Parts: sequence; structure tokens; C-alpha cells
Amino acid sequence: MSEASKQAPQAPAITQLQGIRRGIEKESLRALPNGMLALTPHPLQLGSALTHDKITTDFSESQLELITGVHASANACLAELQEIHQAVYQVLQTEGEERLWVSSMPCGLPTDETIPLGRYGSSNVGRSKSIYRMGLGQRYGRRMQTISGIHYNWSLPEVSTEQYFGLIRNFRRHSFLLLYLFGASPALCSTFVAGRQHELQALGSHTFHMPYGTSLRMGRLGYQSDAQSSLAVSYNCLERYAASLQEALTRPYPAYEAIGVRNPGGDYNQLSPTLLQIENEFYGTIRPKRVIRQGERPLHALRERGVEYVEVRCMDLDPFEPLGINAQTMRFLDVFLLHCLTQASAPDTPEEIAALGANQHRTAARGREPGLRLQRGGAEVDLREWGAEIVEQCAPLAAQLDTLQGGTEHAEALAMARARLADAALTPSARVLAAMKQDFGDSHVAFIRAQSEQTRQRLLALPWSEAQNDRYVRMTAESIAAQRRIEAADTVDFETYRQQYLAQQSLVV
Repeated sequence: MSEASKQAPQAPAITQLQGIRRGIEKESLRALPNGMLALTPHPLQLGSALTHDKITTDFSESQLELITGVHASANACLAELQEIHQAVYQVLQTEGEERLWVSSMPCGLPTDETIPLGRYGSSNVGRSKSIYRMGLGQRYGRRMQTISGIHYNWSLPEVSTEQYFGLIRNFRRHSFLLLYLFGASPALCSTFVAGRQHELQALGSHTFHMPYGTSLRMGRLGYQSDAQSSLAVSYNCLERYAASLQEALTRPYPAYEAIGVRNPGGDYNQLSPTLLQIENEFYGTIRPKRVIRQGERPLHALRERGVEYVEVRCMDLDPFEPLGINAQTMRFLDVFLLHCLTQASAPDTPEEIAALGANQHRTAARGREPGLRLQRGGAEVDLREWGAEIVEQCAPLAAQLDTLQGGTEHAEALAMARARLADAALTPSARVLAAMKQDFGDSHVAFIRAQSEQTRQRLLALPWSEAQNDRYVRMTAESIAAQRRIEAADTVDFETYRQQYLAQQSLVV
């Protein structure tokens, strides 16, 4: 890496800042009124999970994913997210009493093999999505995959691929602050850890927790795997990043070879015996992204056309917010990402990558512990002092955005962060535990059940026009027709399709 690339990029111009764009992908389980997972198929009235632009499923048939478009303001993004929620609730209301579970950690779960995998029809691409999920279940267990979160997609015009990688390196260094400020999963239902080793402490009825935990979703029980921990992926440049992923996508992994691609009866166990079946299997707090063309591999798109935006993946659902996130949190993320972009970004090293992983686990499990220290540059520093430093460094950027947009909303987002750093009781994770204790006998499921029902009623009470309803009915019909066209257009058998899609040449330019 050149010396020049280690220097801080120039501060963004006003025209650049006017071009900030963001979008949200929000996962939520469908749950029954009693707090158990709904095992019903994805409602037909919500359209095809394969082709609907706004409403799909994530890992499970029971796990909705709501997707906004790209927006120039936090308020516009939330307005669309609210409308998608309303469309979903209109359908759930007509079909029964299911509601969206408002916590990142799951509701009451059945046995692992009973959790239904997402289904996407009979086309080759639809089958591959289901088989990929079968593989995830084989590798990590289905329960882990029912964890839900919010992905925040963010871009700024005139930012190079190299600058985006600088942003990503700084984000990974500083993402502990997001877990502290916004982590909202300090407790979970006992069904999630049934039969598993864990370090959690028992609390109330069928509940485990970490007393100072912030985000169990981002900790050792969340999206982690021993296999992936062997991947020390470097974010120093696109070439190194792509090479790391390509090896993981093409190198067979003994434990997954033992599972086999197909079982003796001929059914598929997974897409591939490699360390990663496809690119999306790689877990991380942030990803470089590029919109892909039909049938294109994400890694090929990145290599050919560079980074288009980043996907922030470490945000919990906030059970106190009807949409899981609010505008103030989004404004903080905008300032934080600008800070990561505009600060000097030294190359990462294997030692630093290991330290960052340790910091993430420490913050997830003990982030509110008084005096907790994290690793930085070979020394240990107080988490809250380091967090306060970062917030102060963000202040000029917040002021710049407020001058541009009018008002003080970005400065207020930083004031919120300062208050939470000064008093951990103000963090969502502390508020979750306090609410559980005060009114729900320390039961996680009882608290989230109540919050989920309150959210359902609140969203159903909002105005819903005939024009809005007609638009979503039309989207449903169009998505179902699109799925049928895809199914009719297949020209090769699935095994041929699988081998062609996974071929090494599909990853390179």
C-alpha cells in the first residue's frame, strides 16, 4: 500500500455530502401471540420471496426481510420502512394473529430441524437459495440463523474503492462503539441455547443473560463459527480481500466435505463443501458491496466494477422502536461512517484483526461493565474513554451536516451518544434488562411479546389508504408472475446450474 493511501482523505465537499444515500434491510421473525415461532409458510399475499422488491425472507420461511429503496434522508428511508411494515401487518392481520418479533434474539424456538428453511420455488436459482440455507443449517445449526438484525446500506458519491476500504478498516476498529450505544440483545430465550455450551447466567423464567451484555447477537453465541475464525480476511485493498474470499469459496473444508453435497438419497445437503458456499456466508460487521447483474457472483461484480456502497451489519433491532431503528440512530451512523471515511486508515495486520475480534466479543458480552478495557495498538484503553474520543472527533462532521441541512439533528445524535457513554443505564441493552425486571419477572420472552404486540397495534392503527393497498397488491401479483417466468425460462438441470454458478471462473474478471 502506498504512503499516500494511508493519509486521511480530504474532507468531503458540500456537493458530496448532499449525495449521501442510505437504505435499510430489516429482518424479523414471524411469531405467534404466545411468543413461539410461527411455522406457517411465507404468506402468499406477501408475494414471491424470490422476486418481491420490498418483502422477502432471510434464512427461514418464518423470517421476513423488509427492504427499502435508496434514500437521500433518514426520514424518507424510515417513511418507506414504515409503509412496508404496514403492508406486512395488513396481511398478517387478515390471516390470523402473527406478529413481527421485535428483538434480534429469537422468540421461543422449536427443535432445530423443525425450523423451516426459506423456500423460493422450483427454478434453479430458487432451489439454490433453499439448498444454501440447508447448508447453513448443517454447518451452524438453524437456531443461530434465526437471529435478526438491521443492515444499513450507505454510500457517498465520488468515493473510490480504495477509500471505501479505508472506511471499512476504520469501521472495524471503532465498531465496538456501535455495540455499546445501540446493542439491544443482552438476554435471550432458553430455547436458543438448549443443549449448547455457553457462558450466560440464568435469569427469571426461561431466560439467560449477561449482566453487562450489549449485543449477544454479535458475541460468541451469535454469527460466529470456528471454521470462519480461521479466515483472517484483510481489508487493505480489494485485491487482497477478493483473494481471501476466493480461497474460502474454492478450498474444500474437511468438516464440510464430510457432510457431502448430497445425501445417499440424492437430496442436497449444501451447495458446496468449501469453507464458504457463497460470498454471503462470510460474516462480518461491515461488507463492501456492489449491485450485481442477473446470475453474477458478488465477488465478480466487486472485482470488475469496484465498491459501490458499504453494508453495516452490526445493528440490533431496537425493541423500543416500532421500526427497529429511529432517525437519530441513522443520523449517528451517517456521521460515524463519514468519520471512518475521513480519518487516516492504516493497513490492518493479522495481529490487529485478532485484537478487533477480541474487542467485539468483549463489548458484546461485557460492554457496560464499569472500567472495561479494550485493545488498541498493543495497549489497553477504557472503552468509554475511547468511545468519547471518537464522538468528539465526529463533532465537526455533525456540524457540517447540520449547516447543510439546517437544524441541529446531527449534533443531537452525538449528544445522545455522549449521554449513553456517561450513563450506561441509558443504553438500549440496559433498558431491556430494566424493563424485563420491572414488569415481566425477568422474562425475555414475556417482555418482547408485550413489545411486539404493542408494535403490532401501533402500526395497524396508522392510516392505510386504498391506493397504498392497491400498490402492494400489485407488487404481490407482479412478483408471483416474475417467479413463474424465471421457472419457465430454466434450460439446464439443477446440477449443471450449480456447477456452472460455483465454477471458479465465475469469481474472476
